[in-house]
Amino acid sequence: MTTRPVHSETKYRLATAFQRRLNPLMRRLPLQTVLETTGRTSGLPRRTPVGGRRVGDSFWLVSEFGERSQYVRNIRADPRVRVRLRGRWHTGTAHLLPDDDPVARLRKLRSLNSVAVRTIGAGLLTVRVDLDG
Repeated sequence: MTTRPVHSETKYRLATAFQRRLNPLMRRLPLQTVLETTGRTSGLPRRTPVGGRRVGDSFWLVSEFGERSQYVRNIRADPRVRVRLRGRWHTGTAHLLPDDDPVARLRKLRSLNSVAVRTIGAGLLTVRVDLDG
């Protein structure tokens, strides 16, 4: 059994409590970037506001809690996703990249969200979504 530092666990609990209240509002904003996964148990669409950046035919983001994030668990079960960018939905395939340096990736993404992820995150994980044509 893996034990987590108390500080890391506290950050996780505070962040998830905050996100439970904020995410339903954020995902309704028309220009908010949203990642849609398929619930691994329910099979229902699950929408999560995210930060990241499109680079060519890929969308890059960093999960602030890595494997603990529900959308990462959903991706592991079914990598087919949708991403809403600037109000338009794109389908694609998500890839979890544990060998990528998430801190360096956040520097490349440069956004207010990147600062928040670096600040509150523990166990960062890079995710790349290869967008369909």
